[in-house]
Amino acid sequence: MNLKNCFLMILVVLTSTTAALASPEIPGSDQQQPIALVGATIHTLANGSISKGVVLFDQGRLLAVDDEVEIPENAETIDLSGRHVYPPLFDSHTNLGLIEINAVRATRDIVETGQLNPNVRAEVAVNPDSELIPVTRSGGVLLCLTAPSGSLLTGTSAVLQLDGWSWEDMTLASRVGMHLVWPKMTPSNPWWERDSRKDQIEKRDKSLRQLDRFFADARTYAQSRRLADEDSSRDVPDYDARLDAMIPVLEGQMPLIVRANELQQIQAAVAFAHRENVRLILSGGYDAPRCAALLRQHDVPVIVGGVYRLPRRRSDPYDAPFTLPARLHAAEVQFCLASTGYFGAANVRNLPYHAGMAVAFGLPHQEALKSVTLYPAEILGVADRVGSLEPGKDATLIVTNGDPLETSTQVEMAFIQGRRVDLNDRHKRLWKKYQEKYRRQQVIDTP
Repeated sequence: MNLKNCFLMILVVLTSTTAALASPEIPGSDQQQPIALVGATIHTLANGSISKGVVLFDQGRLLAVDDEVEIPENAETIDLSGRHVYPPLFDSHTNLGLIEINAVRATRDIVETGQLNPNVRAEVAVNPDSELIPVTRSGGVLLCLTAPSGSLLTGTSAVLQLDGWSWEDMTLASRVGMHLVWPKMTPSNPWWERDSRKDQIEKRDKSLRQLDRFFADARTYAQSRRLADEDSSRDVPDYDARLDAMIPVLEGQMPLIVRANELQQIQAAVAFAHRENVRLILSGGYDAPRCAALLRQHDVPVIVGGVYRLPRRRSDPYDAPFTLPARLHAAEVQFCLASTGYFGAANVRNLPYHAGMAVAFGLPHQEALKSVTLYPAEILGVADRVGSLEPGKDATLIVTNGDPLETSTQVEMAFIQGRRVDLNDRHKRLWKKYQEKYRRQQVIDTP
């Protein structure tokens, strides 16, 4: 087979794969008239709950959330008696939209080559036709932080709203945080580790030196650009995409979101952020309760990287991951919940059940709800738009028949910026398909 035919075959395979993975759900249309949701229990998560209240919104924004609201004559009124209205569930760390099937390389776009990629922007690589997006929003998760992966400085993340024709439509906020994977501080010898303890230490030290040098270069670059702007007689430094992407971090406009789970990693990351004078958000945070005083002192919030995970040490209690949110709450450390941390976009749909498990192991129910709605919005800087039901915020919300943290609860309706969202998905289509199969089989087997 010649090179041309080989290329054409690869192109056909990729095209057919993309077509097969494209979801048929059509994005919602822009809101054409005011909509009033009446009769439901409204859980604002900012100002308590309202029994048999009214939510009024128009042009994608909430106009009123109260027990008595004057409804315009041209409004569409939807009776939701016996139902519940909540803010959208918000997963604070995912790779949703960047990966479809872990085992298929052509559907994975989560990592760039090299260790220092601060110029990477996650949102531009998002696939809006992903089959995982409708599945995720069917469970009430309408917002997520999508971030790139890698081995050191991985790039910037974006807050996505899970409905839209393109990545531009889906992006609620871009360049939300710069992501850094902190090197493992202590050597270990699990079965998958091929490097010796000495090699692990050398790799750690090399990564830390590389990080220090890069931040120093970025500061020099930022200072040179600033001086050139102030004095036209100075030479403007050559544009460098990687160093230029660091300027918002160094100036405090963008937080540094550091993946760290072990105690020494967390302590080293906090010390580094303090020395570099940058805002820090901790992601993962398994050992965060062990240094709660340090995190409070430096005002470092934690994105808990999932509750459904195993203890990291043989000496840890079996329920250490389950009690992690409750322990952070008791220690007065600001936190929010992510579903899977860094792997498994297909499991972002399980976010509410992580919060439910945290409730079962000591976290107050209201705090659990806020940890997947309001707190992610506050930590990631979008609380002026989403996170709670308050006038002036986006009309992004879900309607359920019960508590969204319970597995038996169904999301019956959803709106994103006033647009009615299609809640069908691949799972429901397959359920209906095989329901019909077994119905026909019953007819055949019935004497």
